[in-house]
Amino acid sequence: MKPFVPRRLEPIVFGLFLSGLMSVLVSGLSTFLATGAAAHFPALWLKAWLSSWLLAFPAVLVVAPIVRRIVHRIVKPG
Repeated sequence: MKPFVPRRLEPIVFGLFLSGLMSVLVSGLSTFLATGAAAHFPALWLKAWLSSWLLAFPAVLVVAPIVRRIVHRIVKPG
């Protein structure tokens, strides 16, 4: 498959995928712990995931550069 997203958008695409995957995992676990294996679990999970992703995506875009700078300061160079 040929890449189709311009290189300049890489941080945004990275944030989109990272926030999507992390929020689906965390919301799934949280929803399961709150409701158990309820019959309507998938609908509850989807609702929890979409609302958490709406917060997680912009948060990752703002927080990731800050975390990179912090990590750069505490990790010894190669």
